[in-house]
Amino acid sequence: MAGRPSFLESVVSMKDPFAGVFRDKHVLVTGHTGFKGSWLSIWLNELGAKVIGYALTPELKKANFVAAKLSNKIVDIRGDIRDFTKLLAVFNKFQPEFVFHLAAQPLVTRSYLEPRPTYQTNLLGTVNLLEAVRLTKSVKVIVNVTSDKCYQNREWVWGYRESDSLGGYDPYSSSKACAELITAAYRQSFFNPEQIKKHRVALASARAGNVIGGGDWASDRIIPDCIKALQQGSTIQIKNPSAVRPWQHVLEPLSGYLLLAAQLYQQPDRYSEAWNFGPEQSSIITVKELVEKVINYWGSGHWKDLSASSKFHETKVLSLDISKATRYLGWKPRLNLDQTIKLTVDWYQQANPTYQFNVEQIETYLAKWD
Repeated sequence: MAGRPSFLESVVSMKDPFAGVFRDKHVLVTGHTGFKGSWLSIWLNELGAKVIGYALTPELKKANFVAAKLSNKIVDIRGDIRDFTKLLAVFNKFQPEFVFHLAAQPLVTRSYLEPRPTYQTNLLGTVNLLEAVRLTKSVKVIVNVTSDKCYQNREWVWGYRESDSLGGYDPYSSSKACAELITAAYRQSFFNPEQIKKHRVALASARAGNVIGGGDWASDRIIPDCIKALQQGSTIQIKNPSAVRPWQHVLEPLSGYLLLAAQLYQQPDRYSEAWNFGPEQSSIITVKELVEKVINYWGSGHWKDLSASSKFHETKVLSLDISKATRYLGWKPRLNLDQTIKLTVDWYQQANPTYQFNVEQIETYLAKWD
């Protein structure tokens, strides 16, 4: 990797720090109705991409996808990632050049309650996606989004590197480790960077930390739990206040995924690997500290420790080493923890968080790029 030029050298504007790579390109986003997927789809749409979304119907009417009325802005297709026939038909019809794979069962607690659907979605869904790519000549770039929980967590105080062992205590975490192994197998067997001129497909995986931001209403996630309690004037209930996590705003890893995809498009033989996207060390704090900051920015509220009632195992310490992305992609976090929480709280305090408000938050974030 030595000697790679920073992609930021080719930035043409603060509005589009990806040098226009996505403009007028067909981009498929699986899981576009979800929290991260909706934000990514909005950003890509603003970059001039022709976005095709493939996902299940959002579970809540107040989800970011619904609030932003995103179905009016992009091609919106309902489908299960486990349905290979329907997924392949979408590939055949729209012939995407870029694919961002975010469709998943993303919750640790649900994976304990529903292990079989979790593995089916996160493993078979990944295989289906990669098979569809293998059978579609238009695709040039795939970014498979997994999780920081794909690592074999040894409760180290230092961050995990991309070369560290994969694993996972719970079904969700192990399913993401398996998704990484599947990705590596397809990259070696069908999309080998050394044979890029033959298959012309660049495949990378992206691992991010605990992502927060406006529009996340999933159950058993700390920010949605905080916001629901604060809006109702009730006590925030915390099951693991001493747990340490790498907190980052949703736009941080998304900027990394976009930057990675842009690099894969321009230099497909150099970046087909696994990449970490996490926050600076100062944003790696306990759940308790995060909740207290949220309460401070909200303006009121209180919390209660319910850790004794927790039924499932939770990791105590988890962080990522992002030196690889910083050195070779020219990527770095732009927001400190207070800016991250303020952006998040501002979204939830909006009476009507529209598509345009999401765009304004993206522009606020881009103003931090140097």
